[in-house]
Amino acid sequence: MSHATIPTDSEPTRWQVFTAAPHRTMFLPGVLQSVLIMLFWFAELLGRVGWIPPLLLALPATQVHVFLMLFGLFPFFIFGFLFTVYPRWMGGPVIPASRYVPVFILLVTGMVLFYAGLFTSPLIVATALSLQLTGWGVALYALFTVYRQAPKRGPHERLLNLALAAGAIGILCFLTGVVTQSPLAFRLAREIGLWLFLMPVVFLVAHRMIPFFSQSALINYIMVRPAWGPPVMVVCVVAHAAFEIAGLPAWRFLADVPLAAAALHHSWLWQFRRSFHARLLAMLHIAFLWLGIGMTLYALQSLALLVTGTDYFGRVPLHALGIGFFTGMVVAMASRVTLGHSGRALEADGLTWRVLFGVNIAAVLRIAGEFVPGTASGILNGLSAATWLLSFLLWAWLYAPMYVRRRVDGKTG
Repeated sequence: MSHATIPTDSEPTRWQVFTAAPHRTMFLPGVLQSVLIMLFWFAELLGRVGWIPPLLLALPATQVHVFLMLFGLFPFFIFGFLFTVYPRWMGGPVIPASRYVPVFILLVTGMVLFYAGLFTSPLIVATALSLQLTGWGVALYALFTVYRQAPKRGPHERLLNLALAAGAIGILCFLTGVVTQSPLAFRLAREIGLWLFLMPVVFLVAHRMIPFFSQSALINYIMVRPAWGPPVMVVCVVAHAAFEIAGLPAWRFLADVPLAAAALHHSWLWQFRRSFHARLLAMLHIAFLWLGIGMTLYALQSLALLVTGTDYFGRVPLHALGIGFFTGMVVAMASRVTLGHSGRALEADGLTWRVLFGVNIAAVLRIAGEFVPGTASGILNGLSAATWLLSFLLWAWLYAPMYVRRRVDGKTG
């Protein structure tokens, strides 16, 4: 009789493998969410043009899309990454499974209930959001425990703690909107989630890691990490959010111009062109370049509003950031972490490279959709969603199995 299914000390169970490292437990639901979220939105777009019956939802579809993109996708990757690197960055204690597994359970349960509530009752959605908030709180406690006990605390970690706390406030605002149907609450959730949570977190991780990875991959590379970058970013995103919440988009350029200039300057300092010597590194640099592009578009949008009173750009800047920068950075960073922590070579194969290429195509298609009228706009938006879906289906097919399989080098973790 075969003993292959009997777990021993040398053959851990699938659950033990899955929970052996925080990136496994958080990245797997993140990868699955990258498919589910766009599957939902693709169905919504098809329903709008009558190709399928329209979705009957407990909340407006646009609000659902905003929540899922800000709080239902990226946090899985953010927490999985920070649970892994916080102890390394600061020389603090490793986060045990007893801390990160409950976060996984709460966030995943919350998202399952969220989807169920969308088709049944706002009350179930509110319950789901409460679970999300609880999971978020457990995650913050785990990270802050490392921060408090670590001997090498730095500015990146301090700002990350504040940004993650802002994310919890954003979810609380969305929960308030669900309960009270307050437009202001939904608006606050969107602006806080985008500008005070997601933008600072992704920028800070990029600022910390891109120069480090570049130095590791490129010959004679001098690592430059401008100390003024994070404080400039913080001032600009707070100002941008304030102008947006106050209903003064024509004056946003005062924040957007310096952030665009800072982002493009960072891409130049970090030697964007040299990054193509290593595909996995180039993926990070390409994604970061979208920050400069997106903020330039935001600045042009604001200046056009100030001078002409007309918005010529619509959601172009938002999708340059959301798809190009945020999503591109997630693909690049999560791919690198997954490969390295599964014992594989830090090299992007052709499929991984094509996934990032697909993300960039999706961004361009979605941006183009804002500049054409009527049916053509809907077609481009649909093509963008389909490109996203195909790209992330390929990504999930390649990477999802790695989270439930042992490391190929035989090591633990």
